[in-house]
Amino acid sequence: MGIIWTIVLGFVIGVIAKLLHPGKENMGFIATVLLGIAGSFLAGLIGQFLGWYTAGEGAGMIASVIVAVILLVIYGRLRAR
Repeated sequence: MGIIWTIVLGFVIGVIAKLLHPGKENMGFIATVLLGIAGSFLAGLIGQFLGWYTAGEGAGMIASVIVAVILLVIYGRLRAR
């Protein structure tokens, strides 16, 4: 059941990030899910490094969306080249 929740939350975070980021990314369902999961994972790592989260504690929704938007910006710049 944990994998299903990861996919659902990854999709929600990815969709919110795509709505907040201007432009068209042409990303499918799987890429959107991976974007959300990566945003959440990196937000957790950054939060642990800064002392906001403890080991094993998941990142918050807002932090996950912010990191996912940053990943979208990086993706857009790499794709433009």
